[in-house]
Parts: sequence; C-alpha cells; structure tokens
Amino acid sequence: MADNSTQSIDDHLEKQHFIRVCNAFKFYRTHSHRRINDSEISYRALPEHHQEMVPDFLENLENIRTCVDHNYEIIKLILQDAEYMFENQTQETIHDSVEDVKKTFPTSADMDKVRTTLKQFVRDWSPLGQQERDACYRPVIEEITHRFPIDLCERSSVKVLIPGAGLGRLALEFAKLGFTCQGNEWSLFMLLGSNFILNKCREENSLTLYPWVHQWCNNKYTEDQIRQAQLPDINPAGIPEDSNFSMAAGDFLEVYREPEWDCVATVFFLDTARNVIAYVETIWKILQPGGYWVNLGPLLYHYAEMADEHSIELSYEQVKKVIIKTGFLFEKEEMDIKSSYTQSADSMFQYQYNSVFFVVRKPL
Repeated sequence: MADNSTQSIDDHLEKQHFIRVCNAFKFYRTHSHRRINDSEISYRALPEHHQEMVPDFLENLENIRTCVDHNYEIIKLILQDAEYMFENQTQETIHDSVEDVKKTFPTSADMDKVRTTLKQFVRDWSPLGQQERDACYRPVIEEITHRFPIDLCERSSVKVLIPGAGLGRLALEFAKLGFTCQGNEWSLFMLLGSNFILNKCREENSLTLYPWVHQWCNNKYTEDQIRQAQLPDINPAGIPEDSNFSMAAGDFLEVYREPEWDCVATVFFLDTARNVIAYVETIWKILQPGGYWVNLGPLLYHYAEMADEHSIELSYEQVKKVIIKTGFLFEKEEMDIKSSYTQSADSMFQYQYNSVFFVVRKPL
C-alpha cells in the first residue's frame, strides 16, 4: 500500500513538472513581450533630444516583437501533440488545488530554458551551428568510426549510447553511419524539442528561427539581434530505413543498468551531474568488456551554487583519478580543445571553453 502511495505521489509530481514545462513554452510570447515593453518604456522616458538621436529605436522594437511572434509559431508546432509523447499520460490536467496551480506556473529559470532550447536548435540543426558541431561532435564521431571501421565490423551490431543527447543531432549522425544508436535525455525542454525536430520536420531549411532575439547586450549591429537561422540543415528522416535509432527519456543513472553498450559518447555531459563519480561508475557498469567511452567537454558543473541542491565539483585531475580507479584504461587524452556552446558568432561577447577530450576503454 505504501509503495502504491509513493508511486501516486511520483506520478503527480511528474505531471506537475510536465505541465509546468509546457506552460513555460506557452508563456514565451507574453514573457518576451514584457521585456520589449520595458525597453519601450525606458526609451520614452528619455529626454526628447536623446530620442531623436536614435529615431529607429521603436521600429527595431517592432521588428523584435515580430521575431518573437514568429518564434512562438514554431513553439506552437513543438507543443502540438506533445501530450502523446509519453504513455503515462502526464499531460492530464491536475489543477486540483491552489498548490497545484502554483507548482505548474513557470519560473524565471524555466523561461531561460525555453530560450536555451531555441538556441540549441541552432547548435544542432542549423548551418549557423556547423562550427560548434565540428568542434564538439566531429572528434567524437571520427574517434568512434576509427575504432569500429566499416570494413572490419558490422556497425549495426555496434551499440552506441549518447547520454545528454539534447536535440538528438549527434545520435542521429551515428545512426546515419550505420551504428545502432540511442540518445538519452532527461530535460523535458530538450525532449519536446527533439520530438519535434526528429519526428515532425521532413524538409531541409523549412523553418526560420530568430535565436538571438533575446540578446539585448553586446550587439555589434542592430540587425544582429534579429538575425535568422534556417533549420533543419538536413532532413532528420534521411537515414537508412533499416537504421536502429531511438531516443530514451529519463535520468541516465536510473535508466541504464545493464552492460549492453559497446560505446558511450558524452559531449558536454559530465558536468550535468550532481555527483560525477556516479556517472563514471554507471558508464563502467553499462559498457561491455572491451567497450569504449569517448568524452569531450568542460566542467561547468550545472548544480554548483544552486540553492537547495547538493553537488560535488571535482577538478579534471580528480575526475581522471576516479576514472582510473574505476578500472578504465586511458587510450587518448587531449587538453584545451577550443569549443563553445550556443554562442552567437556575431556577439561582442564570446565565451570559449578549453575542453578535455579523452578515450578510455573497459578492459576485456
């Protein structure tokens, strides 16, 4: 009876979370317009002779409003059929109390994640993201294809797992190369986005997004804020019919427990852990003997400094010791790989990581 009660509470919390994420997407237009309205109020409060020095300011705000509205049209497409993503019917209305209403109202952090998801579309699925993909995905792809050459193995029998798959581009690239590949993602924001781009988009460059419209600072040119991105740059359905490709929702530590993978590829993933040691142990556990773990990314621990969150932040030196003590053998290691994440190339502010790239093997 206690187990059923616990399951009921978990289901209720899951539904609350799902609805709050959907509400964050739905609130996007209103939330964005508020910021634009604040700018208009600030402009109109200027002395008249100051307003005359930038006469096109209000016109640009109207352009930004139009871009926001266009983004919202894509968001509505993302939300279409979202309730059918999961079999557990998390979409059901649960407004049973005032507390439920509060718990399903999006926070400012939720709104940030909506904007991040829009920029993630550029990183994974736009020509504008090609440079980032080349820096972050290409070394991983080249390393794994080198270790599983097509003339020496049947790639469909090689199982590759991509934890933290985001919008699914890296996982799809492995499927295109013939590997059996699964992407795993925990964030509902990313899962809604990947469901849309992977299952609903079938024509190259059929969508226009304005990813930098919320970037109010460090714009070199006025039009930088309303610069558009076309997507997807490839047809996501353009993989061989016999490809074995899937996306799995859920916490990596809870979903994967059995040693059934030949390769685990992590890109900008290790630092999403509250406890990075648990990640290392799980990767060891799920790899078959002789399997490889290929990693590229920084250590910007996501839960560091967050209120009410327990997090342990290790240096790379400490992480490496944990990897070795777990039993992995290092086969390759490169430091200071220049990489960025959802960065606008036109911005006056550039944020660059000196990422680490390594390949380790679980001994036979």
